[in-house]
Amino acid sequence: MKTFRQVREELQSVAEGERGLWDNIHAKRKRIKAGSGERMRKPGSKGAPTAQALKQSAESVEDIFDLIEDVIEDIAKENNVDSELIWEDLESITDEELIEVAAWQRKEGKNPAGGLNQKGVDSYRRENPGSKLQMAVTTKPSKLKPGSKAANRRKSFCARMGGMKKRLTSAETARDPDSRINKALRKWNC
Repeated sequence: MKTFRQVREELQSVAEGERGLWDNIHAKRKRIKAGSGERMRKPGSKGAPTAQALKQSAESVEDIFDLIEDVIEDIAKENNVDSELIWEDLESITDEELIEVAAWQRKEGKNPAGGLNQKGVDSYRRENPGSKLQMAVTTKPSKLKPGSKAANRRKSFCARMGGMKKRLTSAETARDPDSRINKALRKWNC
C-alpha cells in the first residue's frame, strides 16, 4: 500500500517535471497584484499564449488528475474500502497541504547564512522520526572547550563536509562563496 507521503512525492514528481502555462499565468497575475508594473498580454499579441497552448496546458492538468484517480483507486483496492470514502477525506485537505514540501527543503527552513534554521531542523525531525539533527555549532573554535561535545560535533562536521567539498562538488561550486556548502562550512567555522 502506498503511504500519503509516497502519493505526494509521486504527484510532486509530475508537477515539478515542468512548470505549466497556467502556473506561469497565475504567477504573473500575483506579481502584477503585488505591484511589479508588468501587464498581461492581449490575446493574439506577440508573446501571448495561443489557443492551442492553452488547450495543451489543460490536457496536462487532466493527466495529473487521472494520475490522482488511479492512485486513489489503488489505495481503495489495497485497503478494501470504497474510493468515495477516500475522496471525501481528501476534500478536507487544501491543495497546498497536498503538494506541500517540508520546510527543511524550502527557503523558509534554510538559514541565509548557511545550514538550516530552527524551523528547518524541526521539519526534518518530524519527517524523519528518530533523527537527532541539531542546530549548527556556531561558537568560535577558540571559545570551545577541547574534547567537549560541541567541539567534537564541529570537528566531525568539518571533516565530513570538507571531504564532500573536495570530492563531490564541481570546481565552480567549490569556489562560489554563496554555495550552500561554503555557507555551511563558514557557519560552522571550518
